[in-house]
Amino acid sequence: MTLRLDLLRHGETELGGGLRGSLDDALTEQGWAQMRAAVVAGGPWDRLVSSPLQRCARFAAELGEQLNLPVQLDKDLQELHFGAWEGQSAATLMESDAEALGLFWADPYAFTPPQGEAVSDFAARVLGAITRLHQTYAGERVLLISHGGVMRLLLAQARGLPREQLLSVEVAYASVFSLTVEANGSLKEGH
Repeated sequence: MTLRLDLLRHGETELGGGLRGSLDDALTEQGWAQMRAAVVAGGPWDRLVSSPLQRCARFAAELGEQLNLPVQLDKDLQELHFGAWEGQSAATLMESDAEALGLFWADPYAFTPPQGEAVSDFAARVLGAITRLHQTYAGERVLLISHGGVMRLLLAQARGLPREQLLSVEVAYASVFSLTVEANGSLKEGH
């Protein structure tokens, strides 16, 4: 059986853009509004699954209460840990660490940010979570509330993109994408 996954990225956060990673930023009022608007025409869902970071989990709790749906937090759906780059913008890194940033953008699987999580480990973590969701909830429709990096990874897999193109996948704040996890575990965009 297949699992239908709707992916929702968190909205704008208090500390702004840049590489937020494992930093636990709260949503701004605008971020809350972005996420509320994003789900108006969505569903119906059988359950909500969220990253435990508050920019995702607090909205999941609110939506779960509104829709009377179970909410499951999964730490494996957290953003990539950017190590020494956490909290920094690309512009700042262009000034302080341009060569390393260029290597990361060129092939994020081949270059790990200083003290950061390797993208191959991140991919194994996220795809393992998706496999568990498929095994547990096949036949259901799940709203997965997560981060830009998680969504880029899943969309790149579904689109069959080469690994060097991971960071070319556009995922705006509060954007929604639909995926199907096929019976064999492969990902397909759309339902």
